[in-house]
Amino acid sequence: MMENTNRCVFSLSGVTGMLIATVLLLTILVLLTIWGIKAQQEVMQKPYIFKDAQKVQMIGSKSSDHRVIKEIR
Repeated sequence: MMENTNRCVFSLSGVTGMLIATVLLLTILVLLTIWGIKAQQEVMQKPYIFKDAQKVQMIGSKSSDHRVIKEIR
């Protein structure tokens, strides 16, 4: 019978590797979340302004496609 004498619990394929992978994935998650929040805040500072609704071409075959949405102020 062959003994497994090459076991390393704290090698990169063991607990240490699992912890490195977990920390790396959590770091990526945090960075992407921060990046997304910053992008949303940047877009929020420059809102889209719809100035002239009459110049917009209405394309569609159903009458529901041509309804006018009134601006609320």
